[in-house]
Amino acid sequence: MVASSRPLFALQGRVALITGAGRGLGYEMAKALARAGAAVVINGRDAGRLEAAVTSLRRETEAEVDAMAFDVADYPAAQAALAAIVARYGRLDILVNNVGARDRRPLDAFTPEEVQQLIATDLIAPALLAREAAAIMKRQGHGRLIFMTSIVGHVANRGDSVYTAAKGGVTGLMRALAVDHAREGITSNAIAPGMFATETNAHLVTDADFSRFVDVRVPIGRWGKPEEIGAAAVFLASDEASFVNGHVLTVDGGQTVRM
Repeated sequence: MVASSRPLFALQGRVALITGAGRGLGYEMAKALARAGAAVVINGRDAGRLEAAVTSLRRETEAEVDAMAFDVADYPAAQAALAAIVARYGRLDILVNNVGARDRRPLDAFTPEEVQQLIATDLIAPALLAREAAAIMKRQGHGRLIFMTSIVGHVANRGDSVYTAAKGGVTGLMRALAVDHAREGITSNAIAPGMFATETNAHLVTDADFSRFVDVRVPIGRWGKPEEIGAAAVFLASDEASFVNGHVLTVDGGQTVRM
């Protein structure tokens, strides 16, 4: 047997779209995919933030990085963005459905319209974006659908019902697509982050009581560092994960296995 000279987890020649990648975990996954060799397109709604992120990513990775500003909940805009990616690069190999809105309130504190809006952003938008991406990947005979769910997709916090329901739905969607598209060369998997010290969680990171909770509940005894999420995305996007399908890769320092 002749050993391959290709490095493990190499993504040269692949094109990736990462939604919600102007900062936080999305940015770190974009950086990791770019460092692995992929051409990366980052998405967000704030064009100014995306421009700054592109500049930073190009400097850090020396990779091909571009941005597309659109709201993932705007289906026509999402369709147009995917068409533009194919027009520019000729393909789309990796979709990281990272965008998610967070609203920690019990169900009876929501209006019906607020429930619908959160579900639309956190479940319906990634479903429709995956639908469009899978159509492209099917023509190629290759693709990676990667969803960002959460540890609350399978365990619940008090007073967090709508987000928990949405993320549980994302997990179910991912598994259904894993079955639907497997014989078309497309795998579908998810990443479930635990407690990460992102900009969004900054108010909790600086809260002494909440940080004590993290210290007790997370066996590693600390918040996750945002850069610790990137390798999970690279693995699931790589050829080495070609037989990994319908799986939730939990990155939580062991929180969900602790009694």
